[in-house]
Amino acid sequence: MNQRPLWGSVVLYAFAALVVIVSVYPFLYTVTTSLKTGTALFSTSLLPDAPTLSNYVALFNGKQPFGTQLGNSIMVATVTVTISMLMAITGAYALGRIDFKGKSTLLLAILAVSMFPQVAVLSGMFELMQALGLYNRSIGLVLPYTVFTLPFTVWMLTTFMRGLPKELEEAAIMDGCGPLRIIFEVFMPLLAPALVSTGLLAFIGAWNEFLFALTFMTDDFQRTVPVGISMISGATAYEIPWGSIMAASVIVTVPLVLLVLVFQKKIVSGLTAGAVKG
Repeated sequence: MNQRPLWGSVVLYAFAALVVIVSVYPFLYTVTTSLKTGTALFSTSLLPDAPTLSNYVALFNGKQPFGTQLGNSIMVATVTVTISMLMAITGAYALGRIDFKGKSTLLLAILAVSMFPQVAVLSGMFELMQALGLYNRSIGLVLPYTVFTLPFTVWMLTTFMRGLPKELEEAAIMDGCGPLRIIFEVFMPLLAPALVSTGLLAFIGAWNEFLFALTFMTDDFQRTVPVGISMISGATAYEIPWGSIMAASVIVTVPLVLLVLVFQKKIVSGLTAGAVKG
């Protein structure tokens, strides 16, 4: 096998280093800024001279219920992913393993729904939320989040479901397994990487959603973290509390980073599943 020339290796590693710097530097800047207070926030130095956790303490001791909002985000994102994945895996089984008329049209319709901008359905969703008594209740956000998450999860899992060996399904049917047993006892273990990668992407989408949470929640105790961060205010109307905003951003980002680190092997397996045959 031919070895890569020296200049090619230099260019490759230089490009990789550039990608790492561009990706990591904003988060590093956010972390270091969250450890600064007062005039140190406007210092040109990246590292703080006197690092402090006062911004983090102020978030949970201030007038804004940041801790409650953090709990709301965890609850809404978790419930949304759970419902979406349970519905998506059954839908993906029907679309990926069963032949019926109009299947391709249905898949295209599902894909089209996922492309709708949120603002296009905002007024209709607002009326639905009020009619169901979910307006200004954090658990109510599960409904619009699921509506926009479900098409993506169905489409992703359908692709993985098609790649599973047909012999497994036939053997399970011969043993007397029904569709639900085939899905949850035969296919589920094989779909673990796909479920993790798809579920994580769905969780990130629900965790970072802003428009619906801003529109449907008016009570500070019902809002989620993205809206809560935008509502952080300073001591006066003319003060922008950059330290507190950066500290909140770090707290919101850390759970996602930890999830990716914990499940990185399954994420890679899920995203590359079906790329190579044999």
